[in-house]
Parts: sequence; structure tokens; C-alpha cells
Amino acid sequence: MTVHLVGIGGAGLSGIARVLLARGVAVSGSDGVDSPTLAALRALGADVHVGHDPHHLDHLGPDDTVVVSAAVKPDNPEYAEALRRGLAVQSRAEAMAALMAGRRVVAVAGTHGKTTTTSLLTVALQAAGADPTYTIGGELAATGVNAAEGSSDLFVAEADESDGAFLHYAPHAAVVTNVEADHLDHWSSPEAYAAAFDAFADTVAPDGFLVVCADDPGAAALGERQRAAGRRVVSVTTASPEALDGVTLWAPGDHYLADALAALATGVELGHDPEHLRRGIASYSGTKRRMELKGEAGGVRVYDSYAHHPTEIAGDLASARVLAGAGRVVVAFQPHLVSRTRLFGEEMGRALGAADQVVVTDVYLAREQPDPAVTGALVADAVPLLGEQVAFVPALDDVPAALVARAHPGDLVLTLGAGTVTGVGPRVLELLGA
Repeated sequence: MTVHLVGIGGAGLSGIARVLLARGVAVSGSDGVDSPTLAALRALGADVHVGHDPHHLDHLGPDDTVVVSAAVKPDNPEYAEALRRGLAVQSRAEAMAALMAGRRVVAVAGTHGKTTTTSLLTVALQAAGADPTYTIGGELAATGVNAAEGSSDLFVAEADESDGAFLHYAPHAAVVTNVEADHLDHWSSPEAYAAAFDAFADTVAPDGFLVVCADDPGAAALGERQRAAGRRVVSVTTASPEALDGVTLWAPGDHYLADALAALATGVELGHDPEHLRRGIASYSGTKRRMELKGEAGGVRVYDSYAHHPTEIAGDLASARVLAGAGRVVVAFQPHLVSRTRLFGEEMGRALGAADQVVVTDVYLAREQPDPAVTGALVADAVPLLGEQVAFVPALDDVPAALVARAHPGDLVLTLGAGTVTGVGPRVLELLGA
């Protein structure tokens, strides 16, 4: 059997590919651009192409499967060819659910923090002697990979709500970090978005449990509803952090503390030794693109983070303020998606006001079409700082120089966004070191 993954370079499908390869399944796939992720999958034995072409499916037979990323459109030539030939076609969520079959699944969901919480739980369980299979939306700093096959029956998975994927998983246990309106391009309303988390919690096994971060009103309310329905619910809060007394986390911030408390509580509920779990959490060194230190040059430290929602921006800027000490925080932000920027652009701008200097670039379109009325200027205009402290720099290629012009020795530069802004940090370091 061969599984062909269209969009194999993405965070979701690359993780599925890694687990399939570890299980001895033949894997092929394609992606729009080459990347280190594709090179790593080739090294593991995957037959990976750059670009999409119907002939990339020539080797597939009637018993093989094609998996398509959520970002793949129906007119993709490989997707269209798979349908024309009558091949079995699965969504990312369906493929992930198939990987989970027969495993004790712990699914980690939430508007924010699910990648970090999934990572922390994975590392904690490993330290406690468990060896879970895991799939994460980012690369663990300690291993350099986003997924691996384990030897135990546990399967720890980041559960994405953006397109309803998390409704497919039927886990033994679940974590919900928070519930705050997002992805309204798919869910249409905040009420529908919140209801999806109720539906997700309802998929947890009757003998399983739900962990919620009670600091968040949405997650706390979900926990109360599930508790009233007879579900075993464990609540954690940063107001009672005693379970992690003596543990120094990799980054400051209450949002990261909440993630760590949720991971610890989940491991304890699974029956593992709290001290071993704490040791794992203390050893956690981060996940790529989550307050990731890219380097230092000219007395300036450069960090990169995935924050793209107003709440995430506020949390990471609070962490940056602690890390900066007496220095200033200089931030570059790339809004992600036209639909999100249209709804939350002004809130994004207000959140960016916690920095000392702000550079906003244009919207990363991803799967959407541009709207001339929705640009990064919408965000920049809402930043509550003096005019000279804020700049709208539409072209991403011009952002590194704009940051370097603003940064002084002792400052901290932070790039924020879920798109291509992650490439800005290395260029800033080059310019600072020139």
C-alpha cells in the first residue's frame, strides 16, 4: 500500500507522513515549493516531488490512498486526477483518525496554545517513561521533528479546530486550553465556533477525561457544561501554580504557565508520576516558532513566534517585555488571512501597542484572495503609539531593514505571524552583524 500526500510539506501532512514511514508504509507526495521538511522526508524514504502534476500519481494502484491538505483546492491537478481515477481520497483529518485507530488518544485543542501544550505533554510523558506517538503543529526543539511513532499505546495529537478536523478523533482524553472566536471564515459565527468545542468534548470516551484551563472563560464554561453532563473534568489555573513549584519554564508568561499546568494535569490523570512529569516539563526547550530565539547580533536578540490572534500577540509581547529587561521591544507583525484581519485587525493593532516600536507588513493571504480594503495598514493604523513608533511596510523584503533601523543594542526584536514573516529574523541578524 502507498499513501500519496498532496501538500506533504505542511505541518499536518508532514507529521502524518513521518508516522506512516515509521510504520513501514510506502509514502509519496508533493508540495508547491521545496523545503527542509521535504528533504527530511526524502531522507526517510518518501518519494517527494516539488510541484503538482497528475503524473505524480502514475505509480498508485486501486488499493492506494491519496491524502489532501486542507489548503489544497479541488482544481489541484493531483487531487482532480485522484478523483477522476476513483482512488480513495482522504482529508487530513480522516488520515489522522486512521493513524489513531487502536491507540489511546490524547487530543489537545484550543484557540491558542495547543502546539505548546501538545509539545509539553509529549516531553513530560517521555520523561515519565511513556513513549507516545505524537503529532504536533511545530517542531520540538529537542528532537527537531514534529511527529514520531512511539512504542506505547498512547497517541498525543494536536487537534486543529480551524476546519473541524478535531471532530474526527474520538479521543480517550482531551485538553482545551481556551475557546475564543477565530476561524470565522469556516465557522461563520462566534457561537458556532464555541459550539464546535462542545461537539469535540462530546467525542471523548465515556471513561476518559477533559482538562480545561479555567483562566479562560470559554474553556471554563465548557468544563462546567461537560461536568454537568457527567464527564470527568480537571481544571487548572495559573492562580494555583503550586504543582509546578520549583520548575523554571523555558519562557515567561502566564499563557505558557497555563499550558504547562495543563500538560502536567493530563499526565497525572493518565497515571504517571508527577515528579517525572515535572522533570520533563523542566527540560522542555521550546517548539519552533513559539517564542523561538533565532540568535543575537550587535547586542540585539531576535525572537520569532507564531502569534497571529490579538490574544496571542498580547501574550507573547508580555513575555518579550520580561525577556527584554531594560531593553526595548521592537516587533514586526504580518497579519494572517484577509478574513481574520477584517474581523480582528483593529484588535491586533491595539495589542501591538504593548511594544516600543512596531513594523506592520501586508497580509499573508494563505488560502484566500486579496481585498484592497483589507491590508496591513488596517492594523498599523490601530496601534496606539506615536506616529514615529509605528510603520506600515507593505513589502516583506523591506521589513528587515526597517527593524534594524529601529533596534538599538540591548533591544529585543520579535517577529510575529503565522506566515512568511518567520524568514525575517535571520535576515535581521545578517544586517545587524554586517
